[in-house]
Amino acid sequence: MATPVIMPKLEMAQDTSTVVEWLKQEGEYVEKGEPLLVIETQKVTVEIESPASGVLAGIRAKPGQEVPVTEVIAYILQPGEELPREAEIISLPLPQAPVPPPTRATPVAQRMARDHDVDLNAVVGTGSWGRITKADVEAALSVSHLAATVRDEKVRATPAARRIAREREVDLSAVAGSGPRGRIQAADVFAFMPAPMVASEEVAEVVPLTGVRHIIAERMAASAHTTARVTLVTEADATAFVEARERLQEDVTDEWGFAPGYNDLLGMAVARALREFPYMNARLSDEGKAIERLSAVNLGTAVDTERGLLVPVIRNADQMGLRAFGTEFRALVERARAGKAMPEDLTGGTFTVTNLGMYDIDAFTPIINLPEAAILGVGRIQPKPVVRDGEIVVRQMWTLSLVFDHRLVDGAPAARFLQRIKQLIENPYLLLG
Repeated sequence: MATPVIMPKLEMAQDTSTVVEWLKQEGEYVEKGEPLLVIETQKVTVEIESPASGVLAGIRAKPGQEVPVTEVIAYILQPGEELPREAEIISLPLPQAPVPPPTRATPVAQRMARDHDVDLNAVVGTGSWGRITKADVEAALSVSHLAATVRDEKVRATPAARRIAREREVDLSAVAGSGPRGRIQAADVFAFMPAPMVASEEVAEVVPLTGVRHIIAERMAASAHTTARVTLVTEADATAFVEARERLQEDVTDEWGFAPGYNDLLGMAVARALREFPYMNARLSDEGKAIERLSAVNLGTAVDTERGLLVPVIRNADQMGLRAFGTEFRALVERARAGKAMPEDLTGGTFTVTNLGMYDIDAFTPIINLPEAAILGVGRIQPKPVVRDGEIVVRQMWTLSLVFDHRLVDGAPAARFLQRIKQLIENPYLLLG
């Protein structure tokens, strides 16, 4: 019996997936469990395994085609087996809708209709076999002009406004007047007219909003329009933080197999602060009528990939040591950049950190990753002259931007949370407690 290959549903809110590539060709033999095709959801790109051993046949979705979940996209046949009857029916070309016959008109009538924006389908032809002539178009224009004149005469307007409306073919009945007793003035006609088109450069490339780019666009727009965003900015003295990271790299890199970085240490600090200030580890309920404070601290870190911005999530980050945190973080980032992240890698976050310091960015205002309550934007660490004990000294300074949803958190509590992160950065030994 033919085994259908079905577009799987990998995510709760998933309605469709896009076929990226068929790894086997039509008519090729495939083993059960062998990679059959690659699909892309709004969050991840994954390989789909063959549900049975046999010959691939009846492919019904081409690369780049978006397909509803649970829909049959191909079949696996046994030797001598034919495609099911319903597959053959579906593959038949759909009948084309009848094309209406073109309107018959003389060349002069066609040119006049184009010049005056006349719909020839609405004109009654008086020529032979009902052909539309120049006289028919002129008659239609006369009727249209008479109707417009009668309509405009009923509208209160200045002579100048009427003249401009006639010249620019503006319907005065659609113009709002700003003069005495609502009288239409020349300025009202000009204001009503569409702005002239401005010449622009020729489009070099059109990039469809699909896959990850589509979900990023939707989520960022939703966040910007639904949250009550407030940004707090502070500068932390990261001199001790930098020194701690350098010592760790010297002492544990060989043993751990990786050099601990700023994102690892900062992630530990943020996770600690989220545990101490649980009102920041929260979200708005689906109904929007309650604040849900979450028991698990699942820290998301924004990662730039070829497919767009992804946010891998480190679960229970506040319960991890630095080595476990760094190991998990690197595994998640590697899968995300290789296009092999699983849905669980990118869901369930309760707070997000996004770092643009490596691009020489000092400070920025990130968009909250819904439905979370806040996001931390991290700039670069750079030496700056600062005053310490009445003297000017050079310290490694770090700018942090906390963007929070004022619907869930007030300014003072959010400031205390950011202050705690700053304290942990300036005194990294506190992370050992």
